[in-house]
Amino acid sequence: MYDTHALRAAFARSLSAMYGTEVPAYTTLVEVSTAVNSDHLGAHPDTAERLGRIDRVTAERHGAIRVGTASELRRVAQVFAALGMEPVGFYDLRGDAATSLPIVSTAFRPTTPEALAINPFRVFTSVLVTDDRRYFDAKLTDELDAFLGCRELFDDAVVELAARAEADGGLPDADAEEFLRRATACFELSDEPVDRRWYDKLAEISGVAADIGGVTTTHINHLTPRVLDIDDLFARMTALGITMIDEIQGPPRWEGPDVLLRQTSFKALAERRRFREADGTVVEGTLSVRFGEVEQRGIALTRAGRDRYDRMLAEVDARSAGLSGEQRNDVKLDVWRAHLPATEQGLADAGLAFFTYAPAPGARWDAGGAATLSELVASGVLERTPIVYEDFLPRSAAGIFASNLDSSGSRDASREGSARDEAWLAEAMGRPVHDPLALYAAQQEASIEAAAASLGTTIIKES
Repeated sequence: MYDTHALRAAFARSLSAMYGTEVPAYTTLVEVSTAVNSDHLGAHPDTAERLGRIDRVTAERHGAIRVGTASELRRVAQVFAALGMEPVGFYDLRGDAATSLPIVSTAFRPTTPEALAINPFRVFTSVLVTDDRRYFDAKLTDELDAFLGCRELFDDAVVELAARAEADGGLPDADAEEFLRRATACFELSDEPVDRRWYDKLAEISGVAADIGGVTTTHINHLTPRVLDIDDLFARMTALGITMIDEIQGPPRWEGPDVLLRQTSFKALAERRRFREADGTVVEGTLSVRFGEVEQRGIALTRAGRDRYDRMLAEVDARSAGLSGEQRNDVKLDVWRAHLPATEQGLADAGLAFFTYAPAPGARWDAGGAATLSELVASGVLERTPIVYEDFLPRSAAGIFASNLDSSGSRDASREGSARDEAWLAEAMGRPVHDPLALYAAQQEASIEAAAASLGTTIIKES
């Protein structure tokens, strides 16, 4: 019997093996990531595992896929439910500025600390907004909807096996192996010829729209290992002659605590594809849509922390307009040093980040009565551990996607976009969308309550 967690771990391995076969540079990325993690652990044995044990970090992956319709989203949600992965967060990558990303997204992932510790596989899943008039006029919307309505990305057999796995908490060995084979095949790159005229028509508007709605199947867009030192990874990949995107997305490297998420990728590679021309002939060609991303995860920030992060980015934007990437990074460093506490203690005292708390081995609280978290940590009675950020940053995701497009596409900002929000996602999938901040807050609160019960005292939270 494969239980839910075993299914998830096996699927992550299966997908990684498949993607490594299709995109050899991904295998290089994994090998370099593993070397970086090993070297970082050797150089920093006391701190390297502060945000996760090395075995979890090295095994960790997140993938990204794109679907075209609410129906496709509902069916893939069922596939991920079989793996114990639930939708968390709503991301609108269309943004306020001109972009060629007519998509909204959620992330399917485990939601409990126990499940994340076993295998933290995540899949960032985007759905095309076909009725957004900034990108598609009414005629093209009708054509696109008709095209998408004729395809089936996830067949009945894999969806039915997924529903059984969700209901039963797993599958018997034979059924599990069939499910894993079928589910992995859903995300393989198809060799079916691409209708060049239709694909190019969509690509003029958005390379992402073409990647979703210009083909009859879906595929893994990227698969992402996690590293402990993304700057080292960036340098090593560049030294191997692999072209990386221009900058590392997210917070800068600095002397204080790592927060949220830093990401980068190698540029999308030209992959062999077959095309069907207008006269019906099939010819060889290439497309560049898939890339290899890597991430470095930090501490999850509270709502107050996220608000401060957003204000810091706005200041960076204002101060770095027209500057080079290197100069922009210098501005980031100045802003971080000016506005973010340089220690975990400072983050905790300001209520900017999430932590768990547990009694130190053999610890007792003999002072009697209530005590604050700060008192208990300072006295060595409680140990404070940062909660790892398990989710994504819409701006960073949009930056990665946009950096790997062949062209900027087109968007008519004078037209009105169509409404998409968390409620729309939930209705489309028939499943609630978790608030990531609520998940972190619940984890922190549960740890405080357990610590208080263990110590037999009331713990006062200062913020």
